[in-house]
Amino acid sequence: MRTTKRHVRLVATAASLILVLAACGGDNAEDAPPATEAMADTTEAMADTTEAMADLSAMNQGEACAAVPADGEGSFDGMADDPAATAASNNPVLSTLVTAVGEAGLVDTLNGEGPFTIFAPYNDAFAAIPEADLNAIMADTEQLTSILTYHVVGGESLDMAGLVDAGTVTTVNGGDLTIEASGDLISVNGAQVICGNVQTANATVHIIDTVLVPEA
Repeated sequence: MRTTKRHVRLVATAASLILVLAACGGDNAEDAPPATEAMADTTEAMADTTEAMADLSAMNQGEACAAVPADGEGSFDGMADDPAATAASNNPVLSTLVTAVGEAGLVDTLNGEGPFTIFAPYNDAFAAIPEADLNAIMADTEQLTSILTYHVVGGESLDMAGLVDAGTVTTVNGGDLTIEASGDLISVNGAQVICGNVQTANATVHIIDTVLVPEA
């Protein structure tokens, strides 16, 4: 009986050694490539992610950035010296937004200490709203304030990479916005960021192509 048990133990030990050696596969060149390729794929994916995040952190990303004045108070350098509402007032692509902010009495708020993350609809975004509807919104201070504060995140100044990392941000309005990324482009509740990472003295501004409307 002892001999049998000892034999069983020896067989089990030998089998274990064989499995370990087979797993190691030190002399079998054909076993190495799958693991090596997997590691290479992972490294490449990480590099792509790092590059994409670096692109999102770069200044002034997006096709509409070309419409921003090259110099003067409305340029990127000029806006960086002023708080958000003042900076926007010097930028011709944001003139309708500036009018709306004035109608809602939010100039002092947006020129406050901050920091803020602001999603700023450009003029064409407002122009896409039927004129009668836009006029009604402008005349309704409560509704206008609700819409405009839905474009502002308080307490954080997030660049595009920071937005993607957050995934969801909560606005001053109280509603949440979902951030989605595709390469070096991002969207906010479906609105495309067409010129991102615009710095002002108290905020990071992302110009978007659609006016965001909070859920009723």
